[in-house]
Amino acid sequence: MLWFRFACWRDFRSLVTVVRELLRDGLQFVNFAVRSRAAVAAEVLFLRKQLAYYQDHQIRPRRLTDGARLSLVIWSYFFDWQEALAIVTPATFVRWHRKGFKLYWRWKSRGGRPPLPTEIRQLIASMVKENVTWGEERVADELSLKLGVYVSPRTVRKYWPKQPDATGRTRTSSQHWRTFVKNHAQGIVACDFLVAVTAKFHVLYVFVMMEIGSRRVLHYNVTAHPTAEWTLQQLREAIPSNHPYQFLIHDRDSIFSPDLDEGLKGSFGLRILRTPVRAPKANAYCERLIGTVRRECLDFMIPLNERHSAAKPPMLGHAL
Repeated sequence: MLWFRFACWRDFRSLVTVVRELLRDGLQFVNFAVRSRAAVAAEVLFLRKQLAYYQDHQIRPRRLTDGARLSLVIWSYFFDWQEALAIVTPATFVRWHRKGFKLYWRWKSRGGRPPLPTEIRQLIASMVKENVTWGEERVADELSLKLGVYVSPRTVRKYWPKQPDATGRTRTSSQHWRTFVKNHAQGIVACDFLVAVTAKFHVLYVFVMMEIGSRRVLHYNVTAHPTAEWTLQQLREAIPSNHPYQFLIHDRDSIFSPDLDEGLKGSFGLRILRTPVRAPKANAYCERLIGTVRRECLDFMIPLNERHSAAKPPMLGHAL
């Protein structure tokens, strides 16, 4: 715990240093913007002369901080940076740029919910040990009604204390998700949406549906304005009347409304399995299909419009 606090404090200090350097550079940029062009040009020439002196005498510059690197990347968007680059090579500068994008997308793609406080986790464990007849839903109800702590039964299951069996191994009350999907693969279908951007920067939504057991694409269609009614119609077109399927996996997007789920239950007798929040691995096969479509098709082909995307059936066939 002490090491974790030290690491958090170190990251916080590094973040404060980067923000402070960016603010200082921003104030200097505003100061340069209000000065005359002749004064700025003279100062740039004066600084270039000093830099040329250091280069002629082969004086090695000090290592740049993360704030200085980020500042150089930001200001490079306002002019032709290749002509002004002197202390590092262009390849190094491009590497900084890519590193910045990787850090941004790593932060943007972080998944999962934050863990419950330690007190709540200890309370769940004590409630389970003191009330052996209570299940996950009972514990969640007790927390919400008596203490005002709103957690789902699935969250209670996450912090449920392990019960070792006779062999010393921890056992679970039900099979794992991976085991369930493997055992019922022939009776599971999954669906999801992927985004495609046209040549005119219009966003299109591609609906895909696949069979888990055979990895076969059952249906796909394209629209610019997806709705629950449109999605339900696509599912009706994809699933035959004499289907052998038992389960349908989809995420918790608002497009998959409760009315859509009720329509599928009533018309096809399917049991709807909603994936947890920020858990793409729960629908891993469909996510892998979407990733293949992006890498094998959309990275090499830009659709012109909605009709152009819908008129390309070989797209998914090539991706598979």
